[in-house]
Amino acid sequence: MIRFRAPLMAGVAGLLLFAPLAEAQRASQSDSNQAEGSLSDTTSAIDQKQAPESFSKLARRLMPAVVNITTSQTVAPEGMPEFPDGSPLERFNEFFGRDPDGFQREGSLGSGFLISADGTVVTNNHVIENADEINVVFNSGRTLKAELVGTDPETDVAVLRVTSDDPLPYVEFADSDGAEVGDWVMAIGNPFGFGGSVSAGIISARNRDIQSGRYDDFIQTDAAINRGNSGGPLFNLNGEVIGVNTAIISPTGGSVGLGFSIPANLVDQVAGQILEFGHPRRGWFGVNVQGIDQDIADAYGVNEPDGVIITSIQEDGPAAKSDFEVGDLVLSFDGRVVENVRGLSRIVAEAEIGETVKVDIVRDRKRRTVSFTVGELESSTPEETREPLPENALAQNPIGAELVTIDDDARRRYGISRDVGGVLVNSVAANGPSYGKLRKGDVITEMGFEKISGLEAAHEALRPENAPGGKGLLVRISRGGQVMFFTIKPER
Repeated sequence: MIRFRAPLMAGVAGLLLFAPLAEAQRASQSDSNQAEGSLSDTTSAIDQKQAPESFSKLARRLMPAVVNITTSQTVAPEGMPEFPDGSPLERFNEFFGRDPDGFQREGSLGSGFLISADGTVVTNNHVIENADEINVVFNSGRTLKAELVGTDPETDVAVLRVTSDDPLPYVEFADSDGAEVGDWVMAIGNPFGFGGSVSAGIISARNRDIQSGRYDDFIQTDAAINRGNSGGPLFNLNGEVIGVNTAIISPTGGSVGLGFSIPANLVDQVAGQILEFGHPRRGWFGVNVQGIDQDIADAYGVNEPDGVIITSIQEDGPAAKSDFEVGDLVLSFDGRVVENVRGLSRIVAEAEIGETVKVDIVRDRKRRTVSFTVGELESSTPEETREPLPENALAQNPIGAELVTIDDDARRRYGISRDVGGVLVNSVAANGPSYGKLRKGDVITEMGFEKISGLEAAHEALRPENAPGGKGLLVRISRGGQVMFFTIKPER
């Protein structure tokens, strides 16, 4: 059983990826006629805002396209007895789960659904991860062996294929961008091994970040979701897949009304790439970035704290081949507003590889547009990341920091490269403006967008007319080879 918990609310609740349940019992299923063709009704004029009198017709129509996923994995036995061939107790090897070669087989259960008549099945990566054998069980009880087409651990999506002489029933994806909080949804899956279970509720929230990966953008629902629902569909009232059920927050492991689904648009894109290329393809910017707050936004001359600052540009990456600079504030990427670090990661990942896009930035308080060609992110390529948060530190001047000249001893002690110029932070005053931002060993390389070549330049930058008291002064530093940005309000 694969399980991941991240403590939330002081450990009262946890994040649980729906690991399939080993040794769970699948409930008996009555036969149902499997209609050919798509079971989604994209022409229906159902009002998504009104509760239907019953979900029975919708459930009956969609059930044939939803499947149970069973997997098995051969593992070396540990601590369990093995009786030799010919022994009177040999028959007990099967009781302990051993195959004829002496290995144990572990089973698990999950959910999935068909997206094409030729047998393409979508489920979660964690449902089939490390499986030696995968089977798809239909609502009628029919079982087909599945072939793994490809997976994407980053988004927890997997694509399988089954072969059938007859066309199979399937469903279609909805445009999940159009889903709104309050819309009715219905989940079908295999919770705790009880296949064909239906639950209903509403979309509780959008764009949830549950800290499971860099591309988190979950739909939250209060429809009952439990372990074994993993990989199953979340439908809208037209019978279209609005999301793929993946995780819950629960103190007990059971549903408490906090379920999370991968948006259909993301699943559709990833599944399409797996089917075409055998693996997902993501765009690559080739920069490291940090988020901003209102003080930094004010320093750059923008109204809202949206966007990210480029803190480093990866050598030989796509951005290095264009006109980007460290310190650029990225506001939009290919016409899409960049709200934060996570938002940029998603936008870049979805960008067309090889396409030239325009990026709106602010540099030296002036807006400009830079064009560059999107690269392809390889699995080993470092991605856009969030810079580490500053730690608290411990001395004096308008920004509450003692600044000194960088000498050879300081370069050796703090690992300051020869090509890094500026002034060295020797100490930081407790409770001063720089406390919690600057630390001993930092090199200030810019103040207020002006390059700092030495102490004289730093003192000039801190003059009252250049750094008025109470106004945010943007400071660029080098810390351990990493570039970071802070706003500090000088005290006068």
